[in-house]
Amino acid sequence: MKRLNLGLIDYLEAYNIQKELVQKVKDQPQEETLIICSHPPVVTLGKKSTPKDLVGWQGPTYEIERGGQATYHGPGQVVIYPIINLKSRGQNIAGYLEAMEQSMIEVLGSYGMPATGNSERGKPDYTGVWLKLTPPRKVASIGVAVSRWVTYHGLALNLYHDPRGFQGINPCGFTTDTMTDVETVLQKKLERSTFEDQLTSSLILAFSKLLT
Repeated sequence: MKRLNLGLIDYLEAYNIQKELVQKVKDQPQEETLIICSHPPVVTLGKKSTPKDLVGWQGPTYEIERGGQATYHGPGQVVIYPIINLKSRGQNIAGYLEAMEQSMIEVLGSYGMPATGNSERGKPDYTGVWLKLTPPRKVASIGVAVSRWVTYHGLALNLYHDPRGFQGINPCGFTTDTMTDVETVLQKKLERSTFEDQLTSSLILAFSKLLT
């Protein structure tokens, strides 16, 4: 599986790259790619979004075809868009979502941060990954779309604090103070490239297991 690191890139530009790769992977599964990036501040609205999700956000907003509600994207996130063909993986969407959750949980755990995902909670309102704090805090969001069994959109994990992050929206239907980030919890800076490598390696391994 290829890795394509786009760095900080405009949301719509990254979206168009996703769509191009989706068309390619439909016919050429060997072109499966993990897009790694971050975006300038932007809010995207998934299929389950309601007018209550926006509470004063001043900035670009896009309605998109992924699942979920309102999500903020900013420079402090590690965003990964897996473009993979699920046809050869038993068309297992539930397994695909769980693989993303478990990969993030595994990497966060390696930094001493116990976490849980929706597949463990069994609660559809708690999509994404949550740190086991008191009270629990959400650290990553998941929202996907599938076209003829090829996936796009993906995950956004909050690596470091972004001053504009989640201000003016109810992220995923929750209040702003529900969200946190890795570096705030650890109280130290991390090397972004190392963290990205760990997460992408974990994802590639998890996706390979969907074949079995």
